[in-house]
Amino acid sequence: MLHALTNAISGITGVNILGEIADRLCLEQGITDSSVYVREALKYLNGEICHVSFSVECLKPKISPKIPDMKKSIARLLNIDEKNIGITATTGEGLTDFGKGLGIQCFCILTALVK
Repeated sequence: MLHALTNAISGITGVNILGEIADRLCLEQGITDSSVYVREALKYLNGEICHVSFSVECLKPKISPKIPDMKKSIARLLNIDEKNIGITATTGEGLTDFGKGLGIQCFCILTALVK
């Protein structure tokens, strides 16, 4: 989810974090904590995040029981209220590879006031 969030921020700033910058952080500095990538992306955001919405599709793990803790963590990371974070989850009913347990798909939509 944090990679999807990083990409959403990159979409606003035009600075691709999950490319050369993340490679440098990971491969050269050994940083694998995805929250570091989000913080790096936020450095380029000239404005404030209003709302963020995630849509997750996977068979495992079950996301719904984890949503409250995930919201708290993301709210702290972004310095926004938990009520401004939406997280939905589906198994895809086995219709996709994600719903069959072959991976996890996550999309993130971010609304920000940019200066």
